[in-house]
Amino acid sequence: MGWITQQGQEAAQRLRAGGVPPELRHAAWNTKVLGSAFARQLYATGIAGPGVPPQSFPVQVRLTSGLCRQQALEQPWLHYWCSRLGMYPMYHRKVWEDCFVAQALWEAGMLNGRRRALGFAVGREMLPAFFAAFGVEVLATDLGLEAQKAKGWQETGQHASELDHLFWPHLVEREVFDQRVTFQPADMRRIPDALADGSRDFVWSVCSFEHLGSIQAGLDFVVRAMDCLRPGGVAVHTTEFNMAEEGPTVESGNTVLFQRRHIEALGERLAALGHELLPVDYSPGQGVLDMFVDLPPYREEDGAQPVPDTPHLRLAKGEHVVTSIGLIIRKAR
Repeated sequence: MGWITQQGQEAAQRLRAGGVPPELRHAAWNTKVLGSAFARQLYATGIAGPGVPPQSFPVQVRLTSGLCRQQALEQPWLHYWCSRLGMYPMYHRKVWEDCFVAQALWEAGMLNGRRRALGFAVGREMLPAFFAAFGVEVLATDLGLEAQKAKGWQETGQHASELDHLFWPHLVEREVFDQRVTFQPADMRRIPDALADGSRDFVWSVCSFEHLGSIQAGLDFVVRAMDCLRPGGVAVHTTEFNMAEEGPTVESGNTVLFQRRHIEALGERLAALGHELLPVDYSPGQGVLDMFVDLPPYREEDGAQPVPDTPHLRLAKGEHVVTSIGLIIRKAR
């Protein structure tokens, strides 16, 4: 139990620094402990977590757009991609996001050596190297170095400025990676005409377009990115989703929170251009962890969760309950 005492003290110090009353500090700590205990019980059954055996083949599930849910982390299709990516199927939305992108592209027939791909705001993702292992020609992009320094992404280790940051030796051999992956700076708010040339088979972004300053800027990016695709090409994006269908949300700033109305408006814009946003499943899910809301501090903020294995499918951002949403879009033929 020593880790609870030590990490509890560390968490309390962080919360005290934020001026949180003692009772709320303890309540937040208790929530994380109980959530972790429940997740570990589920992991012990083998339906998710480190004990899941590697899956030897992908599974067709006719994936559509939709929200991250507990059930997905317990499904063979996600377990397959976790085994390919070298991840455990933990109850964390970031695991779901990478697997969602991989599954959507595999089902669309995009993971083979005849494809050309474009990734936006790749940070230090595994996906460029992962796609290269399938024979895909990948152009990875991110903000230029000076712009990233201004936003602080360099300090948090979330930015890619050179190919070395994108190479993952457990996914692909270095020679293959160097042959198939290139990098160039690009601003998602102003996709250059040279990239919007209709030559790519697929484009993707993982939890990125919520950082463009406003709801409108994020939606404009998704529409503009379709210009990068050949007819019939596929775009797959994940982003932050406010689970409240009505009421206020975060509409501007470093991280905005999209709501159902924004996604529906996006679908209408895409349809007007002849594109198809695959149907969006807004069901919140029926699992206990679909109702569990993680509380700060988060791993993304301080480098380590104060309680190991805390479920992170839903999280609190101020007054809002947030999860991830995945969008699959087919370009007009």
